[in-house]
Amino acid sequence: MKQFVSVNDVTDIDALVALALSYKADPYRHNTLGARKRIGMLFLNPSMRTRLSTQVAAQQLGMEAVVFNVGSEGWAIEFEEGAIMNGTTAEHVKDAAPIMGKYFDILCIRTFPSLKNREEDYSEKYINQFIKYAGIPIVSLESATLHPLQSLTDIITIEEYLATQRSLNPQLVNRKPKVVLTWAPHVKALPQCVANSFAQWVNAWGKADFVIAHPEGYELEESFSRGATITHNQDEALKDADFVYVKNWSSYKQYGQILSNDISWMMTNEKLALTNNARVMHCLPVRRNVELSDEILDGPNSLVTTEAGNRVWAAQAVLAEIIGNRQ
Repeated sequence: MKQFVSVNDVTDIDALVALALSYKADPYRHNTLGARKRIGMLFLNPSMRTRLSTQVAAQQLGMEAVVFNVGSEGWAIEFEEGAIMNGTTAEHVKDAAPIMGKYFDILCIRTFPSLKNREEDYSEKYINQFIKYAGIPIVSLESATLHPLQSLTDIITIEEYLATQRSLNPQLVNRKPKVVLTWAPHVKALPQCVANSFAQWVNAWGKADFVIAHPEGYELEESFSRGATITHNQDEALKDADFVYVKNWSSYKQYGQILSNDISWMMTNEKLALTNNARVMHCLPVRRNVELSDEILDGPNSLVTTEAGNRVWAAQAVLAEIIGNRQ
């Protein structure tokens, strides 16, 4: 693996999942793999789980992680080609990125969409500039359109749970699980990153009956959702589901807009009763009793805490694969 910005950078999802779970079983088995190597973690917007889990993963491989918050600790970065820099930005990415390429072995970057200019956001201008100029592997800690570490974590979590169930009931081995990505209401407009990425990874994984449910007007960009069954009927989607991934996103076509806040789309135990005793997932942070009810989050069907814990093993597997290619 030369970089990690989408599922397209992964040649074998199953092998990467297996590596992650092997680290969960033995976190320090490659604790010298990253000796004398350093990752830079550049945040253009805040983070908690992504930042902490990636730092822990790097340390377990013997790497040093250096965190830099651009908004509060450094110069505002200019990304426009040919910019006349007589405004608020003090340093161009053409100058900043190559220097970071000399300081680090891997550069991890977290950006965020404006939700105002769809063309610019979907061009992935910010992370692509670092790929172009840094000269070292780039790992996405979330970008304008995708969150690949989260999605790898999601596949790990599903596979881990399925392995446990199959060990108890061998008849499940050849059965495809039904995985549902369902939109949920939220108090503010959120990007499509997690939903895009989850759809991209589940489709590429190819081991699930995959359904996406959302109100009209919340269709994802087709290159990410293609391969899934799309429905506007949440109850129909939830029928016999084995996994339910709950996430809000704003409109793609009417870019960044909130078109509905229908509270009937919140995931509750009443909705859960429609499923095949499904496990419920969410990337966090979650708005309790808006996206998901307390009864779901605190109940036995929630995989949310397990999922968040698995962020470490996803990051560790990715970093190990990249380091292994640079030995």
